[in-house]
Amino acid sequence: QVYLVESGGGAVPAGGSLRLSCAASGRTFTNYAMGWFRQAPGKEREFVAGITWGSATTRYTDSVRGRFTISRDNAKNSVYLQMNSLKPEDTAVYYCAAHRLPYKTTWSNADFGSWGQGTQVTVSS
Repeated sequence: QVYLVESGGGAVPAGGSLRLSCAASGRTFTNYAMGWFRQAPGKEREFVAGITWGSATTRYTDSVRGRFTISRDNAKNSVYLQMNSLKPEDTAVYYCAAHRLPYKTTWSNADFGSWGQGTQVTVSS
């Protein structure tokens, strides 16, 4: 089991930036793909960005590509999400998640078995 704690959420105007952080503890972190997901009120949780264990591959949902950047520092057991040019439709609770299996690169909700508590991001128009 890996334990995840997100931080860095907040309220910003449209066009602003935020950097989310996720600190991991527990089982080995370095062998697992990590992802960021979000859930807006009344909507299902959706995949936002993912990164493989060695950072060789990143994946983004279309609506954030070019504006968000995912990264990780395995020495610090941390994952980050840099969010630029934020839009009101980015408003949601953002969750950090760890893949269920090592060395796998699938990105659905069901593929991730450990989740943080979430951090709120609010973008005003």
